[in-house]
Amino acid sequence: MSKKHKPNAGGLVYSTDPNFVPGTDEPQAETLPVAQQKLRIRLETKHRGGKAATVITGFIGREEDLEDLSKKLKTHCGTGGSAKDGEIIIQGDQRPKVLAWLLQQGYPAK
Repeated sequence: MSKKHKPNAGGLVYSTDPNFVPGTDEPQAETLPVAQQKLRIRLETKHRGGKAATVITGFIGREEDLEDLSKKLKTHCGTGGSAKDGEIIIQGDQRPKVLAWLLQQGYPAK
């Protein structure tokens, strides 16, 4: 197997700016406190082969915090899922369990 060269500056090859520092373009978004998060829970079956999935949207914050919340929800429900594009996807119709857990943790969810 060959090793691929991975640039460490996000694909930057050369810059003519003497004050340029790679990797400082995007500031990290701050995660809102639990009480200020406005999460929405819905059931989706489209584009999933007819299988149901519970989708939680409205999370504002860092990707690491979204992953952490997703892991806690998946553990509580005992199912799989994923977190991407600001959404948490839990396999199956888990709306009552997810809503109860979020309210118990202090999230104002609908």
